[in-house]
Formats: sequence, C-alpha cells, structure tokens
Amino acid sequence: ELRTYNFANDGSFGFGINEHIDLGIKYDPSTGIYGMDFFVVLGRPGNRVCKKKRASGKVGFSHRLQKGDAMKWFEKTYDGIVFPGKKIRKKFTRYQKGKKKRK
Repeated sequence: ELRTYNFANDGSFGFGINEHIDLGIKYDPSTGIYGMDFFVVLGRPGNRVCKKKRASGKVGFSHRLQKGDAMKWFEKTYDGIVFPGKKIRKKFTRYQKGKKKRK
C-alpha cells in the first residue's frame, strides 16, 4: 500500500519501513530493530542512450516513464494499492507574482 506522493514524476517511487520484522525476518536481540528505506527506479529498454558518454542521444517523450505508468506497474506486478495523497494547502498571498498592486 503506497500513496500517490510516494511516486516521482519520472516513474520512480520510494517507501520506508519502520521495523525490519515487518518483512518477516526473525528478531535477533544482538542486532535490535532497525528500519529501511527502499527506492525503486523504473526504466524502459533503451533508456541508457541518454546516459552513455559516447554516441549519446535523446530519449523521446513517449518513451519516458510517467508517474501513472509507475503506479500501474506497481498495482499490476505486486497487486498493490495506491491511495490518494494528502491535499497540499496553498498559502494565501495577497498579491500575485507579476501583478502590480493598484493605487
């Protein structure tokens, strides 16, 4: 179960686990309890074209991964659930940028 704010616009996503025993690992008193952060970077075949030094090229917009693609992949591969994220409150500004105040 992940939220939409766990997914980045480039198709990667990350999440954290507070206790490693949530993964089913047996508790060992000598190591204690520790958490983990996971970050997954997804990419299509041919994505290396823009990363290599010699004969580099560009990856077209239609070949790049988007946030929606990563969510669909997560739901399909791991039978996961993606919940909507929290609403972000915008701060009230009296004057908008670029506009001059009236006299």
